[in-house]
Amino acid sequence: MPRERYKVKNLNDKGIVVLGGGLAGLSSAFTLAKAGQPVKVFESDSGVGGLSKTMHYGDFRFDLGGHRFLTSNEQTENFVRDLLDGEYLTVPRKSKIFMNNRFFDYPLKPANALLGLGMRTTFRALADYGREKIKNSFRRPAHVSLEDWVVAHFGRTMFNIYFREYSEKVWGLECKSISEEWVSKRIEGLSLGVAIKNALFKFNGKKVPTLIDKFIYPALGIGRISDRLKEEIEKGNSVSTSTRVTRIDHKGPFITGIAAKNCERAYDVKGREFISSIPLTNLVKMLSPAPPGEIIEAASRLRYRDLVIVTILLDKERVTDLTWLYLPEKNMPLGRIHEPKNWSPRMAPEGKTSVVAEYFCFREDRIWNSTDGELTSITVRELEKLGFIRENEVLDSCVVRVPNAYPVFEVGYNEHYSGILKYLEKFKNLHIIGRSGMFRYYNMDRAIETGIETAENIIQNSKLKTQRRDSL
Repeated sequence: MPRERYKVKNLNDKGIVVLGGGLAGLSSAFTLAKAGQPVKVFESDSGVGGLSKTMHYGDFRFDLGGHRFLTSNEQTENFVRDLLDGEYLTVPRKSKIFMNNRFFDYPLKPANALLGLGMRTTFRALADYGREKIKNSFRRPAHVSLEDWVVAHFGRTMFNIYFREYSEKVWGLECKSISEEWVSKRIEGLSLGVAIKNALFKFNGKKVPTLIDKFIYPALGIGRISDRLKEEIEKGNSVSTSTRVTRIDHKGPFITGIAAKNCERAYDVKGREFISSIPLTNLVKMLSPAPPGEIIEAASRLRYRDLVIVTILLDKERVTDLTWLYLPEKNMPLGRIHEPKNWSPRMAPEGKTSVVAEYFCFREDRIWNSTDGELTSITVRELEKLGFIRENEVLDSCVVRVPNAYPVFEVGYNEHYSGILKYLEKFKNLHIIGRSGMFRYYNMDRAIETGIETAENIIQNSKLKTQRRDSL
């Protein structure tokens, strides 16, 4: 729509501008607001929370995939507990993996793993693991891909059984094309393998978040964390939803302002500090003047994995007693399912329940471009095959498409990523935070921490500038 059809509103208060209303952006704005700093948040979606939001569909609630909050950082845990002020539950975690027509406990128990694999396969896996340990004791292997790293740490047999199909389903790439840097830093992303190692090789998983058997969960869904942050921010500042940033202006080493618009008006917003949690690739494209050609090219080489959520609403008290069910095999189009009512009884009306299915895809894929009706039919059919539901129990369905859900770490991505970061570092008042903003596969706790840390740095620098000015 041409810009002249909008009423343009100029905001020149020189406050702090936050791009993106996910957990990172809201945590940053909340921390700034509590310190008395003027802040404005702009979010393109109709609600806050990003991937960590809770959808409402009639009397049902569901998250965009199951999101549990856990952390080893006591300050971060206290931050969330204080924010929720008692509005949370401690949920026991009970998950399974379905493969080879069997349900495996997750994390796997040794007896379950042995019976599921069979003795011959188990001994082969142990032998492969032993060979890799011996080989690695004589030389440090050079790891380039996820496949390199997993084979070196768990053996070829375990890689083929537990890693290959699920990893390739999640990321849409062959394992040899996924960077080892991701798997070596993001062990939770390989939780199936961690579970197997814990079961078969007596790995001490006490400090591995994947193996924690209880977690905090807001009674009204994970989105309640973002909602509470928004409520607190808006006590003296603004959070504008359904408002898309279209341009980021800069001059010399400073960002000078942004242009944003919604269905009512366009905004020209000035600021002294700018915090971005929007996808890194989008940030680069919005800069005006445009970055050098090599930076635009580098941004085009970075990709995000997209997500389709299909929620089936059921006239049934309960489907499972699980928090998650992982579905690694490629002949099963679903990647993971969960039943929100098992996380909190308030996620569905009495006597009803729902099942949330996750499909990992790219926007050019068939799944993303299928109709809602087609996706519902596929999901119902697969849930029937698993023996969970009957078609006559289905009340309704809700399909949500989530773009840019997960950064994709392809082999060689770091060269492009590093070039972009080096370019952005020249802007003295631009701060990138969060999973999408930093192109990092962060858990919820780490996303929150990046927002808080950035806000605290801005607050500290503001105090130092005031002290210097007062001393003159």
